Amino acid sequence: QVQLVESGGGLVQPGGSLRLSCAASGISFSSHVMAWYRQAPGKQRELVAAASSRGATNYADSVKGRFTISRENGKNMVYLQMNNLKPEDTAVYYCKAHPVSSGGTTYWGQGTQVTVSS
Repeated sequence: QVQLVESGGGLVQPGGSLRLSCAASGISFSSHVMAWYRQAPGKQRELVAAASSRGATNYADSVKGRFTISRENGKNMVYLQMNNLKPEDTAVYYCKAHPVSSGGTTYWGQGTQVTVSS
């Protein structure tokens, strides 16, 4: 059974930091690109950051320089370090596992709420 379990969300003041974690099980972790997406109320889900098993990363322009994605392949973990948080970062954050090879299945976690407010 595949599971992606996010943790680390919460309420933080503007300018603060949070670290999200995603624990993956039931998949070949190194065969998946791991990513963080977010969805704010009334908006579409959007890519925040992604990381391949080889270390390649990409980020949404809105978070470049503030967020850092990392993964521990030996522990099947992916993280999102979020610094200098802004109210517009408020959203539900989702972990996603996307297979490198075609024809595979994409998996999503249940999401964790991040609220940036004073």
